[in-house]
Amino acid sequence: MSDKTKTKPLPSFIEERLNFYIQDLITQNQSQKHLVLGKRPPRNAVVMQSNDYLALSHNKPIQQAHQAAISEHDDNVVMSAIFLQDDESKPAFETELASYVGMESCLLSQSGWAANIGLLQTICPPSTPVYIDFFAHMSLWEGIRAACALAHPFMHNNMNHLRKQLERHGSGVIVVDSVYSTIGTIAPLRDIYEMAQEFDCAVVVDESHSLGTHGENGAGLVHALGLTNQVDFITVSLAKTFAYRAGAILGPKQLSETLPFVAYPAIFSSTVLPQEVVRLEKTLEVIKGAEDKREALFKSAKSLTTGLKRIGFNIRSESQIVALECGSERNTERVRDFLEERDVFGAVFCRPATGKNKNIIRFSVNADMTPRNIDHVLTVCHEAYNHPELEFV
Repeated sequence: MSDKTKTKPLPSFIEERLNFYIQDLITQNQSQKHLVLGKRPPRNAVVMQSNDYLALSHNKPIQQAHQAAISEHDDNVVMSAIFLQDDESKPAFETELASYVGMESCLLSQSGWAANIGLLQTICPPSTPVYIDFFAHMSLWEGIRAACALAHPFMHNNMNHLRKQLERHGSGVIVVDSVYSTIGTIAPLRDIYEMAQEFDCAVVVDESHSLGTHGENGAGLVHALGLTNQVDFITVSLAKTFAYRAGAILGPKQLSETLPFVAYPAIFSSTVLPQEVVRLEKTLEVIKGAEDKREALFKSAKSLTTGLKRIGFNIRSESQIVALECGSERNTERVRDFLEERDVFGAVFCRPATGKNKNIIRFSVNADMTPRNIDHVLTVCHEAYNHPELEFV
């Protein structure tokens, strides 16, 4: 190594921390790679690693609209969105998305992560009690921390435990996912609303995994249940069914008038670009008319879930997200390799997305999957279930 490429030694506490991560997360694995890094899928494999539930990432009309917008837009808007909050600068897509979901206003953000952190930072004074489902997305937990609020977790979808927490800590904010991204369960939103009414709480619902897939025209679970006037705030990632990037925060008009000037992710990040907004507008148009894709999605999800339960798997899914619960990291690595060697590719979820020894392999069903794909997955999973060296929770 030449003198020019040498770097100065890191402080010992940083060196120790990085080496700990290398040992804990990488070198202890059989493959000497992180647990999420398996084989690359071959061309004909069944791949269920993407959240592109309606299979829109290669949709021609969406791509063409995006390409045309890139050529047409020369707006110099590489800046924070804080400077673009006048009526002329705000994208019409925000109004369209608010109307689609049934909320009063909408603000685009850089991601679903930024949406959740920015919302909670804006609405929660320090020490606000925030009641959060154990399985809620990490961005909601991080939002609580950013707001200096107080997290009071409740057991997954357990309304009795939520009630006990509310009785103990009082009025605050209840935050849940509508569809949970790990095991595909659905939040009891009606019960949560009733609990919020009783204890004078606001309700935040992350609809990242239900917007576009659930409800009439894909308008989401809150809309499908007729709860848009009862739920105070909705957040979404537009990197799931919308198959792109960005996020959105939906709520009352007061929120859109204040959050851009309060939330750190909104202030200290560049705005979503005009050509990206055009793509999102076209995607929304396609999603509204994609009833056939939604039907195909849930038909495949039902076939997969039913088949896995018949084999003997403990499947808790109520949606297009289906998880094999594999337990320890060593066992998860073996299950992953077994599936991938037989051309079935799911997404490994491990620390910090799950608890220690609570690892899963998540299958994200999409609308383009065929009965033959489902049959192949079930055949391979049946072999895995009966394999003497593989275990499932």
